Amino acid sequence: MTDRSSEESWDQRYRERQALWGDGPNRFLVEYAGGLTPGTALDLASGQGRNAIWLAENGHTVTAVELSGVATAQASQIAHDRGVDLELIHHDVFTWDPGDRHFDLVLLAYVQLPEDLRRQVHDLAMRVLSPAGRVLVIAHHRDNLTQGVGGPPMPEVLFTEEQLRSDFAGLEIEALDKVLRPVDLEDGSTANAIDVVLLARTV
Repeated sequence: MTDRSSEESWDQRYRERQALWGDGPNRFLVEYAGGLTPGTALDLASGQGRNAIWLAENGHTVTAVELSGVATAQASQIAHDRGVDLELIHHDVFTWDPGDRHFDLVLLAYVQLPEDLRRQVHDLAMRVLSPAGRVLVIAHHRDNLTQGVGGPPMPEVLFTEEQLRSDFAGLEIEALDKVLRPVDLEDGSTANAIDVVLLARTV
């Protein structure tokens, strides 16, 4: 672990809400990865495991890496309750050493960081790809700051298509889409969050 204060902050958030990001998988994970042939999958900054568990339930051999020990324990309990087998690693993604392991799918779902840290994580994602492996990035689009709802209020951690195209320039981009995600508001109405999705594969 490299940032104890950050871990404690996330631990507190996950203690306060059992399903902080919802119970089911992210809708764009299902849409963009649902048709992929099952293989080895890596979920970086996996939170409470909702996406990792869905991947495992759909035939993938899953490794999930998460900074928060609370979230990792919650994911372990949910996986046990649902009879799902996956590898859960409590570790900072910046210091985690994958060794010589490679994965057919690397998922980065709302792993939103300033540019220098963002590139570190994106470089790790590319480095551990197997031949013909894919990276799937799901993130808040920068347009969400002024045109959407929810998400971080800091533009430096929001993504654009140009940033993702640059970060993953060594891969073949299969999809790079600005997408709308309906969000239920406290007043009972619905508004759209604006996300960006990248699916790219090893050349």
